[in-house]
Amino acid sequence: MIDHIRHFFERNGFQVSSRFADRLGMRATNVRLFFIYISFVTVGLSFGFYLTLAFLLRLKDMIYTKRSSVFDL
Repeated sequence: MIDHIRHFFERNGFQVSSRFADRLGMRATNVRLFFIYISFVTVGLSFGFYLTLAFLLRLKDMIYTKRSSVFDL
């Protein structure tokens, strides 16, 4: 049961950590560890921050799509 849930989130993840790490110029594992450690300190507040980032990144992807030419409008 737990493995099924873990595999679901690994397959359908929002890639927040990797995209945030690319923006900051860091490795994605360091960003993931930061979210894990901060979630222990703040008792889950960082999980809400993570979901907010995931929502905003998904929204940005839907609004700002790269177009190859003017005629793609």
